[in-house]
Amino acid sequence: QVLLVESGGGLVQAGDSLRLSCVASGRTFSTMGWFRQAPGKEREFVARITWSGSDVYYADFVKGRFTISRDNDKNAVYLQMNDLKPDDTAVYFCTSSSRMMPGTDPQRYDGWGQGTQVTVSS
Repeated sequence: QVLLVESGGGLVQAGDSLRLSCVASGRTFSTMGWFRQAPGKEREFVARITWSGSDVYYADFVKGRFTISRDNDKNAVYLQMNDLKPDDTAVYFCTSSSRMMPGTDPQRYDGWGQGTQVTVSS
C-alpha cells in the first residue's frame, strides 16, 4: 500500500514563499513529483524528480521560482516555492511513479497524496 502525506501549504501573500513536504511510506519510487489542481481545472504538472535527484523537470510556469528536491533516506520529496503568485493557488498533490520517465501526464503516475492547499492572495 502506497501512502503519500503532504504538508506545508497555507495562506500567503504574493511574493511570499512556502516549502511543501511529502513523505512516502510502503515503498520507494523511481520518480516523485508534484501536481496541482485548482477548482474547475485539470490536474496540472508542476515538477518531478528521479531517484538520483539529479534529473529534475519543471513546468514552464514555475521555472526560476520553484525547486524540487528529495531525500531518499526519508523517502521524501520537497517543493520550495518562491515568489508565489495568485495563479499558484491550488491544491498541491504529491505523486509517485514506478516509471523512470513518467512525463507530465497524471495518468502515468501511480500514487497520490491527499493534497495540501496553497492560497496566494494579491
